[in-house]
Amino acid sequence: MVKYTSHALDRTFAALADPTRRALLARLGKQDAISVSELAQPFAMSLPAIMKHLDVLSDAGLIARAKTGRTVACRLTAKPMEQAMDWLNRYQRFWSEGLDRLAAFVEEDRWPPNQALPATPGLSPDQVSPSSVVSMPRLRKSTQRGPIRKK
Repeated sequence: MVKYTSHALDRTFAALADPTRRALLARLGKQDAISVSELAQPFAMSLPAIMKHLDVLSDAGLIARAKTGRTVACRLTAKPMEQAMDWLNRYQRFWSEGLDRLAAFVEEDRWPPNQALPATPGLSPDQVSPSSVVSMPRLRKSTQRGPIRKK
C-alpha cells in the first residue's frame, strides 16, 4: 500500500500545481528526451526561470536530467506520478460510488404510475412540479423614506 502522508506525494502535487510546470511535463510527454533549451523555446520567460521550474520538477522526481557535453536533456520519470494516481484513484472510487448511489436514488420511481398530477392551466403535465407549495408574493426590501428632520 502506498503511504498517503509522504513528502514525495506533497512535492508531486506542489510541482503539478503550477501551469508552466504542467506544460513542461506535457512537452516532455510528447518527446522522449529533449534539451533544456528546446524545452524552454515556446515559453515567454527566461532560461533561468525555466531552470527553476525544472528544479522543482526534478526535486519532485517527475523528471530526470542527463548531461552530455554541454547539453542537458530532460525526460519524464513515472514513479511519482504512479503514487499520485494511486492516491487519486482512491478518491475516484469514493466519489464514483457516491455518485452512483445518488443516480440510483434520483432514478427511483417516486410516483405510482396511476397517480396523475393536478392540471395547471397553460402547462402540460410534464412541466408541472409535483410540489404542493403555493408561492407567496415577495416582500418589499425596504420601507419608504421617512420625513427629513431639519435642525
